[in-house]
Amino acid sequence: VARGLASLRSLSCLPLSVTPRTRCLLVTLTNVPERNDAEIALDNWRFAEGWLDEDAPIAAARPQGRDLGAVPIGAGGGAVLRFLAASINARSIVEIGTGAGVSGTWLLRGMAPDGLLTSIDAEAEHQRVAKQTFLAAGFPLSRFRLMAGNALEVLPRLSDGVYDMVFVDAAKEEYSAYLDEAIRLLRPGGILAFDNALWHGRVADESNRDEGTVAVRELLRRVQTDDRLIPALIPSGDGLLAAIRRKDESAPTEASGSAADDGA
Repeated sequence: VARGLASLRSLSCLPLSVTPRTRCLLVTLTNVPERNDAEIALDNWRFAEGWLDEDAPIAAARPQGRDLGAVPIGAGGGAVLRFLAASINARSIVEIGTGAGVSGTWLLRGMAPDGLLTSIDAEAEHQRVAKQTFLAAGFPLSRFRLMAGNALEVLPRLSDGVYDMVFVDAAKEEYSAYLDEAIRLLRPGGILAFDNALWHGRVADESNRDEGTVAVRELLRRVQTDDRLIPALIPSGDGLLAAIRRKDESAPTEASGSAADDGA
């Protein structure tokens, strides 16, 4: 009601009857709070984040992720990941940072029915919990492979140019190195995505110069200026940076059928 009344704030009169001399009733609205742009943006963000409900497997994994120190991507960001994976009918995705399996579940739900998710994490406990999450969500072992170890040591074992999508939610200080690997791994037309691209509001605060924030800013700069990429910064959750690797007509156009042949 308050929002409807607020829209009448600038109205000076209301016609009471249609006569040659139309009378007007002066409208005075008091105690109707006006909302500024920041408040409206926050309300819109909250609505969008809660628009899609998460089911039991993801709801159970969220607190586990927080307890592990691997805070999962929000529901809004997860929905975007599913959307991106589905938009290209992804059959092979690399995830850097398994966590408790929340983002991986969203990705699997957007992939082709025969798709394979390769998820890398340095912590074995993270992958144990993620495996439980994936199985609880109805995905058999054939739909995912978990690779333990430092991502920058594991990624070189994966084949060039055969993956449909690469998603990164890991140490921010290493984001630039992960970008190099993601571009190498992606096929033309493939998608890369980085979580925490707004880094809890720190990226927009120019006075914030901590190492993680500076690293995320550098990632944004590189993606924005890389002619090989078509980028978008999506203000969902804590910010999701996405980009499509431009198609090269001289490159092979075959889909990513050999990703599963990478050494594990």
